[in-house]
Amino acid sequence: MPDPGSPLRTVDVPVSDTAAEHVLPALATALSDENGPAILPLPLAPDAVRSTMIEALQPDTPAETADVAMVVPTSGSTGEPKGVLLSRDAVTTSARLTHERLGGPGRWLLAVPATHIAGLMVLARSVVAGTTPAVLDLASGFDPEAFVASARPLVDGADRCYVSLVPRQLRALLDAGGSALETLAGFDAVLIGGAATPPDMVDQAQASGVGIVTTYGMTETAGGCVYDGRPLDGVRVRTDSDGRIQIAGPTLATGYRLRPDLDGLFVSDIDGRCFATAALGSVDEGVVHVAGRADDVAVSGGVNVPLEAVDRLVAGHAGVREALAAAVPDRVWGERVVVGIVAADPSRPPTLASIRDHVTGQAAAPFAPQEIVIMASVPVVPGGKPDRRAIAAAASSSDTTNEGSR
Repeated sequence: MPDPGSPLRTVDVPVSDTAAEHVLPALATALSDENGPAILPLPLAPDAVRSTMIEALQPDTPAETADVAMVVPTSGSTGEPKGVLLSRDAVTTSARLTHERLGGPGRWLLAVPATHIAGLMVLARSVVAGTTPAVLDLASGFDPEAFVASARPLVDGADRCYVSLVPRQLRALLDAGGSALETLAGFDAVLIGGAATPPDMVDQAQASGVGIVTTYGMTETAGGCVYDGRPLDGVRVRTDSDGRIQIAGPTLATGYRLRPDLDGLFVSDIDGRCFATAALGSVDEGVVHVAGRADDVAVSGGVNVPLEAVDRLVAGHAGVREALAAAVPDRVWGERVVVGIVAADPSRPPTLASIRDHVTGQAAAPFAPQEIVIMASVPVVPGGKPDRRAIAAAASSSDTTNEGSR
């Protein structure tokens, strides 16, 4: 007899400090009740994004199987809405393994949107641990002073406490210094994920006493499943013949909502079922090294240029605070590398020539950007991941500095 599937309940999720009030009761039921309903968190705005998600994910249709607890919207780097099916076991196991790795259950600060996996797992860990999370109001963006106000009760309390951030939030707190940095250092662990974190940012945080834990994972693995390069207990990571990372273990998703055409991303062999990620990397003596996404590569003049490598190289320039590279079509090179730059001193942004000299002093010429776009901040998609497509779109603006040869 076919699995009738769980009922599916939409949960409207604001980015205000009431987010947990909207999500926690429904999430607690989804994780504890075998009869569901599963939850589908949806953003309140923008209307176009919400409408596209509803059209693609069809909340009036039951979840595919009865063990689904969450249908988590994700667009990855493609912009195409998908719903990842996460079972009760996957979510609760991920929460338990995270606490085991960090030193035990504690209280969490929700500082990222609860419409995406990072925020949802903060709430799920709170449910599993039986603790009440604090919530940061993100309605006006991320503000270090508001972070301090929300975080101090946790840091000053007797319980262990944790927070999950994206790199741009960590950057803002490091730049703010003072009470913001002191408060951040009061957490027992500060999880950083969602994008590659520059090593110098990690070093600066650790030198300031912040308990940084870099994480790697995705919606399909119920969030972070590799902490500081080491997989969580029971999670297995390997690479295929093309160098793509594959992940197996108890936190894997069941599949995709109404998308059987994507089932091929979950492969089975003699080692069991695993998820074929879009990332390239290696595993050396049990330590996972992520080089970047396979689709985040510019092919310029016949040379493969990993964009995350360009990010790191350009961010190492003394005049650059943040950098994000993109590939754009070019009739001479096939593709050219464009980099969006946040200047360390906005009144004196670095020149393209100085950046190219800096990069070519450490890497081959194709890694040197042929254009830079000076920006006030690095663009991100709603979940906090850097938006390379926005950099590519900005490449034709009047603020672009061009270099036609290399």
